[in-house]
Amino acid sequence: MARNTSLVWKFAALSVILVGAIFANLMAGSTLIPFFDIFSTLFFDESSQVNYYIIWELRLPKTIAAILVGFALPLAGLLLQSLFRNPLAGPYVLGISSGASLGVAIFVLLGGSTLYASAWFFSGGISFFAILGAMLVLLAVLGISHKIHDSVSLLIVGTMFGSITGALVSVLQYFSSPELLQRFIIWTFGSLGGIHWHEIGMMTTLVLVSIILSFQLMKPLNVLLINEEYALSLGVSVRKIRFLVIIISSLLAGIVTAFAGPIVFIGIAVPHLARNVFRTNDHRILLPAVLLIGAILMLMCDLIAQLPGSDIVLPINSVTSLVGAPVIIWIIIQNKRIHEAR
Repeated sequence: MARNTSLVWKFAALSVILVGAIFANLMAGSTLIPFFDIFSTLFFDESSQVNYYIIWELRLPKTIAAILVGFALPLAGLLLQSLFRNPLAGPYVLGISSGASLGVAIFVLLGGSTLYASAWFFSGGISFFAILGAMLVLLAVLGISHKIHDSVSLLIVGTMFGSITGALVSVLQYFSSPELLQRFIIWTFGSLGGIHWHEIGMMTTLVLVSIILSFQLMKPLNVLLINEEYALSLGVSVRKIRFLVIIISSLLAGIVTAFAGPIVFIGIAVPHLARNVFRTNDHRILLPAVLLIGAILMLMCDLIAQLPGSDIVLPINSVTSLVGAPVIIWIIIQNKRIHEAR
């Protein structure tokens, strides 16, 4: 009873923090908009045209994008960490993000981006080639997964795919012009600001479908945490679970990379934070926990990146690295102390 009460309070507190982080992101920026103006613009459509444009066309899409990224990457990280039983497995271990990066590199570094007539065409081209690259790597990983029954071997294969695509990107970078190289490097910094409403709709659909599918995997993943042999003895289809986890995590990593760039560390750090906050490995608790904590952390990183009161916007990857890397180091040290105490 006491444990259930504690869970309710923790989820309630995270929900309140999430709402506060959303409004903080809508208020902060080069121009500070008061809370009541935000509220009236969102719910009563009563504000100046300037505030309306800033909120609905600039800040709200970016805020929703941060929430979706905060949902997607930690969820993919949790699924992969559970599948491979590896605490350092993240949403990019299967090489999907590297495939997306290769697609963008082909578009940008081979000169396709110089043909664009508008910023919309450039953004659309990047998204299309990123999704294409991610899907090609996904198909390759799925093809190999049918022939490999060991999850650890599959993890190694995914890492090798990442190395191969990374090498191809390096070759393209070496032979590209400085101008095209600069465009590609800027994309690798990650950004939530260039995501439009139609892209938000596509991201929302894929993320929500992935979340629904993930909730169907809670019990099998709990069993799989023990070992694959035990799961098989209980009638759990390990191959089917592995296939679904690969599909879901790849879709999540691919869509985020396509629209926001390769955002690092959030997918690895948040599942560990959720386990430490809730003191459990039960996916019935961890799945909603990583969604809330991931969204909060991404909103906080985006808030820091905006440098409120300034026109400067830091690359989101630099902020997530500064936040995520120390979290992982701290968790590793904490876990080591726990094991030594036992």
